[in-house]
Amino acid sequence: MGEQNPTTFPQDIIDEYAALGVDLPALFSAGHLGTRMGVHITEASADRVTGTMPVEGNTQPYGLLHGGASAVLAETLGSVGAMLHGGSTRIAVGVDLNCTHHRGVRSGIVTGVATPVHRGRTTATYAIVITDEHGKRVCTARLTCLLRDAGPEGATTA
Repeated sequence: MGEQNPTTFPQDIIDEYAALGVDLPALFSAGHLGTRMGVHITEASADRVTGTMPVEGNTQPYGLLHGGASAVLAETLGSVGAMLHGGSTRIAVGVDLNCTHHRGVRSGIVTGVATPVHRGRTTATYAIVITDEHGKRVCTARLTCLLRDAGPEGATTA
């Protein structure tokens, strides 16, 4: 896959988290699962989150991109958007994910773009469109996250 460029964040987000001593790329990453699947977030703001994932290594027995892999990409991108909307004092927890798979993909890279549908005080909903290298829609997803207050060291409060 080659070397990946770092994620691009708006300057105000960088400043907010730097003041807290937080490593943004680590915090707003795909986590261990996303790393194993090759998810790479390329741009991140509360208004738009983009990322890519290779098809290779993420296929089902017929050799097509696994629907669960598309769901991982969608939930990762939508969750990052919700986390950025919630800010440094809140955490985003996914409560509903809906995915519609439109076409199969056998190779290459898929790209997801998450944009907000609703950004409220306690929930955030993002629409995520995943396309193949030819710009053809592979999957449409919608993710709703609950925004909870972050306790000490990122723990949630009841």
